[in-house]
Amino acid sequence: MIKTLINGCNGRMGQEVVKAILDTPEIEILCGVDKIDNENNSFPVFTDISKINLIPDVIIDFSIPEATFNILEFAKKNKIPTVVATTGFSEEQLEKIEEYSNEFPIFRSANMSYETNLMAKLVAELAQKLPDSDIEIVETHHNRKIDSPSGTALILADSINNSLNNEMYYEYNRHSKREKRNPKEIGIHSIRGGNEVGKHTVLFFGNNESFEITHTVNSRGVFANGAVKAAFFIVNKEPGHLYNMNDMF
Repeated sequence: MIKTLINGCNGRMGQEVVKAILDTPEIEILCGVDKIDNENNSFPVFTDISKINLIPDVIIDFSIPEATFNILEFAKKNKIPTVVATTGFSEEQLEKIEEYSNEFPIFRSANMSYETNLMAKLVAELAQKLPDSDIEIVETHHNRKIDSPSGTALILADSINNSLNNEMYYEYNRHSKREKRNPKEIGIHSIRGGNEVGKHTVLFFGNNESFEITHTVNSRGVFANGAVKAAFFIVNKEPGHLYNMNDMF
């Protein structure tokens, strides 16, 4: 039985991970970590990482960047394989996570959905088949999401850019620009409102026609289930490589 620590266990996604683990054989929750213990969980919750006296087999992190690095220090000290599903990291923070992966196994993905990662592969292929298209990405999320653009939008943009020899650049805001669109740009737009779990559309505009592909998530459970699958994947892996969805597939 795999024993799991959930970092951010009382957040929306943390509670989805709780449900996913309770529904999955051969894995159980050892404890959780969050800034507040609301005592609604059936497992111990630590509000101070220095007070953790239980050692899990694997950590699942669905929190905020600051909390992620706190738990990564704990994981580093105890060599615990870790699934990082948090988003909103800076480039410097991402480089730091990669450094950590040399000391203990880390699986990181900004989106734990299989179909979203399949979409990333599809849009990369389309970008090669439609080389003269203007490419735009539109992402929509609930009004509580902190980071913008979403990590998934960047996954899609990076996948497209890699397929085009990294010749593209990302345009996040045209508000102050007074010039025509550069054919080498990928426009990325963020919409926030209501309780939208996550919707991503990639549009390819040609001179006489357009093409778009959209993925919509209707339940946060999709991401939680993906994180649990990643926990099974990473628990026996060796350090020295920052694992992601491509490795698992």
